[in-house]
Amino acid sequence: MPLTFPDVRNMSQAAASIPQKLFFKIGEVCELAGVQAHVLRYWETEFPTLAPQKNRAGQRTYRRKDVEMALRIKELLYDEQYTIAGAKKKLASELRSSGRDGSGTAPAKAPLRSLQPPPSLAARFSPTPPASSPPKFTDEQRGSLKEIARQLREILDLLDQGDAELEAMREKQK
Repeated sequence: MPLTFPDVRNMSQAAASIPQKLFFKIGEVCELAGVQAHVLRYWETEFPTLAPQKNRAGQRTYRRKDVEMALRIKELLYDEQYTIAGAKKKLASELRSSGRDGSGTAPAKAPLRSLQPPPSLAARFSPTPPASSPPKFTDEQRGSLKEIARQLREILDLLDQGDAELEAMREKQK
């Protein structure tokens, strides 16, 4: 029995309309997203976050998160009129922000990098200041430290993005 679903306008509605299955065939995902198989395969080449696994016969098997990603990509491209490049940037920013505040739909994972030094180094490089006199910084020094912290966070975001792309490529090769 073929599956038919209305045009996807709201991601939460679309996610709710996905059947409760572990794996989906490419034809099922095409029907859910309302696109042809060649479009879905093209999106896989352009969006590393859309990376279905292949079974022993070499057929694509999509998990629920892949189906949700395909629906989100369709929404960005068709409904919100993003270009491929714009949709990539939008998805990357959504994934970064959902990872930071934990309110997104991305599965919660342990952070790839911790901002804290390992316990073995923490004691060696983090001497405790005397309790009576905390360090005094000028406004200029505070501003410089805040700017350095902002730049370090940007570097961590870039490294995490590279890690995520590397992980997606590894998953795609399996």
